[in-house]
Amino acid sequence: MAAGPDTEELVRRALAYPYDPPAGSFVQIGERTLPVPPEEIEVDGRRALLAYGANASPEALARKLAHLPPRPLAALRVALGGWDVVYSSHVTRYGSVPAAVVPSPGTVAAVHLVFPDDEQLEALAATEGENYRLEQLVDFSAEPAIGGEGPTEIDAFVSVHGPLLLDGTPVALAAIPARDRTFPELTTPQMLDRARAALHPELSLPEFVLHHVKRGGLRPIPPIDMGGAALCD
Repeated sequence: MAAGPDTEELVRRALAYPYDPPAGSFVQIGERTLPVPPEEIEVDGRRALLAYGANASPEALARKLAHLPPRPLAALRVALGGWDVVYSSHVTRYGSVPAAVVPSPGTVAAVHLVFPDDEQLEALAATEGENYRLEQLVDFSAEPAIGGEGPTEIDAFVSVHGPLLLDGTPVALAAIPARDRTFPELTTPQMLDRARAALHPELSLPEFVLHHVKRGGLRPIPPIDMGGAALCD
């Protein structure tokens, strides 16, 4: 399958997920990303929304909100206790395997909370499609990077497909740091290649991505049994 400029960008986008979320807090205004100390984040009484994948990425936020007037969207870096960020059991319409959150007692994951207004939340929800539902997170702790108390209520887009299982276990996103992680972890290219090997071994990795872009994704991905080799490089 020949790759032109457009297909090269599609493959890049799939492999780049979750698009380098910043290590600190920030405010996104249109295409501008402003680093902001956590103590200066203002949320104006808005509800906190867990951002653990693309929704914590300035690149993705700029793309998802591009049709709206540029208004500030605050993103607060927090340590989320009791949950981890793993791969969801589906391929997106842009050809990647995205994130999901699952309970993980003792794990503390480095994620963000964003505080969208009603119109921004509607725009973010539209990009999640039928693969996620908005729920209130339970049994968690959320501590800002500078310490202090985090919000006691957090909403989250939760995968309706659950975690992708490789040899019976969820797999964490290597791009999302976590303490006391109990799940094995892979990068997005590694995870995509495991899915490719299980589902379409005749295709190259770029061909696998483009195959699912053409078909609008895959929902769900069945559990993958690679005989113990799934987590080996």
